[in-house]
Amino acid sequence: MSLIDLRSDTVTLPTDAMRQAILDAELGDDGRERDPTARRLEQLSAKMLGKDEGLFVVSGTVSNTVAVMANVREQGTVLAHEKAHLLVAEMGAISTVGSLFYKPVPGANGAMDLGALRAAIQPKLKDGQLPTVLIEVESTHNYAGGRALALDHLAAVRELADEFGIPVHMDGARIFNAAAALGVAAREIAQYVDTVSFCLSKGLSAPIGSVIVGPAETMARAHAIRKMIGGTLRQAGVIAAPGIVALEEMVDRLGEDHAVAKRLAEKLQAIDPALANPDDIESNIIMVDLSKSGRDAAWFSEALKPRGVWTLPNPTSTMRLVTHRHISQDDADQAAQIFGTLWNEQG
Repeated sequence: MSLIDLRSDTVTLPTDAMRQAILDAELGDDGRERDPTARRLEQLSAKMLGKDEGLFVVSGTVSNTVAVMANVREQGTVLAHEKAHLLVAEMGAISTVGSLFYKPVPGANGAMDLGALRAAIQPKLKDGQLPTVLIEVESTHNYAGGRALALDHLAAVRELADEFGIPVHMDGARIFNAAAALGVAAREIAQYVDTVSFCLSKGLSAPIGSVIVGPAETMARAHAIRKMIGGTLRQAGVIAAPGIVALEEMVDRLGEDHAVAKRLAEKLQAIDPALANPDDIESNIIMVDLSKSGRDAAWFSEALKPRGVWTLPNPTSTMRLVTHRHISQDDADQAAQIFGTLWNEQG
């Protein structure tokens, strides 16, 4: 029985071209004169997103932490969507490492309500409240089911941030999925924020790494902060080389993953309309609503494992499915059939 792994797009394996790039990579000491392959990756990333400079780091959490710290100049509060990955899934990194505080802002589909965002902004230290030092946005939004923030929403956030002189950082772990969903180049999304972090190791299929891009001055600070937290790399080209392949060869195929996700959602809706709505699928993430069953997502996830389908349960009755290049249309059909059998057994 073949395994259908829908837990995350982080399970993707490097392509043959990536493996060869590792062997062929030109190397140097990135902590001294810089590794030439890592620099190529950083420069390519900056160019693709319309920014001055890039910085290669080992993970998404590191990229968000370094980027946030590089943007701020004083202790204060970071505003982010109430379900932002930065707030709920990064072990409080910006608080522990950066001595910064969080303030969640409500909003539908991963987009902060603009009125609530304005109300949450504290322009300066006053009455015992720390000033707002950064606004963070996320696109696509993980816990909102892979929604891509609309460009007009990002423009409104940018306008509000500029009104108060506050920088904006984007957790763009899947920004290239967002670009595919919106039908625009990634740089059109990135234009509304100061810095962007994105992952190479999700749908782009590189084995490791994330990149931060932004203005030259901010990125110089980011470089110093990376060193401070122990993130300086030596012969970084070994892991940067597949990242170059990822950006050059894997971006344009992400729409295929989105099509598979929509197909899977359609199959689930056919089993029970309460499970999923294909109209909600904008990228490669499906949130399956299991509340009608009376069982939690962890139960379903464990029950599906021996049947050959791996999923990621959320703490309640929602199960996350993520499509990627190892999941074909046939895999989606088979996964839906297996799930349907289990679902009907509970009915």
